[in-house]
Amino acid sequence: MQSITINGSKRESVGKVATKALRNAELVPCVLYGGEAPIHFSAEEKSFKNLVYTPNAHTVVVELGGGEKYEAVMQDIQFHPVTDRILHIDFYQLFEDKPVTMQIPVRLQGSAPGVMNGGRLMFRKRKLTVKALPANLPDVINVDISKLRIGGNISVMNVLSDDYTFLHPDNTTIVQVKTSRNVVADTEEEEEGAEGGEEEAPAAE
Repeated sequence: MQSITINGSKRESVGKVATKALRNAELVPCVLYGGEAPIHFSAEEKSFKNLVYTPNAHTVVVELGGGEKYEAVMQDIQFHPVTDRILHIDFYQLFEDKPVTMQIPVRLQGSAPGVMNGGRLMFRKRKLTVKALPANLPDVINVDISKLRIGGNISVMNVLSDDYTFLHPDNTTIVQVKTSRNVVADTEEEEEGAEGGEEEAPAAE
């Protein structure tokens, strides 16, 4: 999985006054959990742009100066309800031998025959939660829809992997093709025309 480096500084004070001062200076207060004790630090708000405002999943390297470096994943983020600025971020430290839970984006591959025949593609799960060792975390979960016809679906059980465990029921639908209303309406008109013997089926466009 791709990694993003965040350069920060340890926080000497974690009170409300100090936190407000950090935010006024366009710094984001953060906490790194998972080690022997929580590590409080801050980093420039703009340094989180490629981590937060992206559909992709990344691990993080937190560098705090003096040679301190930690591999982590973002666990929680808080935004201001009005300005949408980042208020706080929690990170979880990674260890080679400890599984971690993370949301991974889903990428659809191919073209669904059902859509080309008039169906509607319903993308139900754009992200899936997995649990894996850090080395086995995928960048994306690829889902092949090239054989997906009208009425068909692809669920978690169709994309299982030995490298990670999905934290969803196996029957959770990821993507499906449903009959569009237009197709249903056309079919009904055709049936009525056949029964009455007077109406013609709509001409193909």
